[in-house]
Amino acid sequence: MLLAVDIGNTKIKLAVFENDVKIFSASVEKETALTEVAEIFSEYPKISKSILSTVGKEEEQLFLWLKEHTVVTHINRETPMPFTNNYATPHTLGVDRMVLAAGAVLQFPRQNRLVIDAGTCVTYDFISADNVYHGGAISPGLQLRYNAMHTFTAKLPLLYPEMPQSFTGNSTNASLHSGAVYGLLFEIEGFISAYEARYGALTVILTGGDADFLAKSLKNTIFANSNFLLESLNNLYKYTNQK
Repeated sequence: MLLAVDIGNTKIKLAVFENDVKIFSASVEKETALTEVAEIFSEYPKISKSILSTVGKEEEQLFLWLKEHTVVTHINRETPMPFTNNYATPHTLGVDRMVLAAGAVLQFPRQNRLVIDAGTCVTYDFISADNVYHGGAISPGLQLRYNAMHTFTAKLPLLYPEMPQSFTGNSTNASLHSGAVYGLLFEIEGFISAYEARYGALTVILTGGDADFLAKSLKNTIFANSNFLLESLNNLYKYTNQK
């Protein structure tokens, strides 16, 4: 069994894979991660391998615990990837974006792919059909948009994501929901349309914590999978260990 660990900006996501089938997944707070992982191991004692990626500060205690109990594959910028990296500053490219790009290449071969990760920030990553990673975009995530409107104004309230009934808000709260939610939806649709106009047929993968919330309101055909990064870690484990 393989344990996939994604250390994000705010939470840690975990998944257990057996013969490429995800049999368990969870999202935990960083403060309780070590306890949660120990409980997972007690429930799945056959876990012998782990794969780890992190975008923020590495959780040293968790990493040491995994090294003691499993053979760890630690994804970093030196890890072999199934694409050619054409990013102008590869040393600044987030490991999470590399994992998502690798997952798109491995799961959707010979296609133009756009991976949209709707989390704390929204990242867009384009990988062409010839497996070249070109880059993309980074913009504020959904909750960041609400937080910014509250923090940097005098009177706007702090709200949390809620699907607006209309893009024409008829109150301050409704207008904030419209601006945050539809603003992001229109942004996503705009990026998809721009890539399709330039490259033609496009496979779009939407993932991240807000993927399910946003997916039902998008007009374009997409693959919505909030666990795509964890599944990509599983696929990347197979790829790197075949090298």
